[in-house]
Amino acid sequence: MLTQTRDSRVEAAEGSRKPMTMIQALRSAMDVMMERDDNVVVFGQDVGYFGGVFRVTEGLQAKYGKSRCFDAPISEGGIVGAAVGMGAYGLRPVAEIQFADYFYPASDQIVSEAARLRFRSAGDFTCPITVRMPCGGGIYGGQTHSQSPEALFTHVCGIRTVMPSNPYDAKGLLVAAIECDDPVIFLEPKRLYNGPFDGHHDRPVVPWSKHELGNVPEGYYSIPLEKAAVFRPGSQVTVITYGTMVWVSECAAREAGVDAEIIDLRSLWPLDIEAIVASVKKTGRCVIVHEATKTSGFGAELSALVQEHCFYHLEAPIERVAGWDTPYPHAQEWAYFPGPDRVGAALKRVLEG
Repeated sequence: MLTQTRDSRVEAAEGSRKPMTMIQALRSAMDVMMERDDNVVVFGQDVGYFGGVFRVTEGLQAKYGKSRCFDAPISEGGIVGAAVGMGAYGLRPVAEIQFADYFYPASDQIVSEAARLRFRSAGDFTCPITVRMPCGGGIYGGQTHSQSPEALFTHVCGIRTVMPSNPYDAKGLLVAAIECDDPVIFLEPKRLYNGPFDGHHDRPVVPWSKHELGNVPEGYYSIPLEKAAVFRPGSQVTVITYGTMVWVSECAAREAGVDAEIIDLRSLWPLDIEAIVASVKKTGRCVIVHEATKTSGFGAELSALVQEHCFYHLEAPIERVAGWDTPYPHAQEWAYFPGPDRVGAALKRVLEG
């Protein structure tokens, strides 16, 4: 089985460990790969001299020069289109879309070019590109800086979709993404950049330095792109989630007094279906949690897969907790955000069902 518990992971890591935020862990991943492979280049809007809007690429241009870490025009289609060409000719570009909300002008390059290149060339060309995108809400970004478009990518054959929930996974997954010969959409929950977030916006932020998953190896290591992790073992109900909602779900289970097993998908596609099936067969109940809008969200695919694979083991209907079917509101941020109260209520419903 592909799934891993947090205590049993055995990725080969080089060097000592140090506390890192997710920002620092992502930067470390690019630094390690740029040092190991001259074909790795990093570019996007403001990623060079400025170091990116969230400072994820800070210092890379100074270390590796303007030919390997550079700024691009404000043209998402141009950024991804250039990355596709670079990948076809042997480079391994890491392109940044400043916010996931802005990827739409690059949809044709992602869907019709990056995702199809290996197929349309009968394997003569590959597209080893990584497209980084900060995603999600919880930062008062409003409708155009808070979207979670992951389901749009999982629908496209030929690309991989990844979303880490912590610095340790973020570095290992980004290294694996850069090494992958397929195009990878790498979504970064920006609410998690500086610390885990349990959905209680009125409480002080806990820094990653105080959490074990913020203790990150300084050297090279990778995490396979198709493996989920058992974030929290449990016996009463399975929670399938990813990104920020991993922490919200953990808080909800604790506050509701429910012995929930939380599966952190890490890789949305390819999907570790074995991990999901094993957990749901054990608990007999399932709650799916994501921040994106509910209708046609990735939770719908997860629900269908659980129904197909675990029907005779389910003891209650599957519950989905997600964002509402509306643009992300600025003034009503926390009414939209799927917080621990909504998740906890769903956990109790499936136990009563």
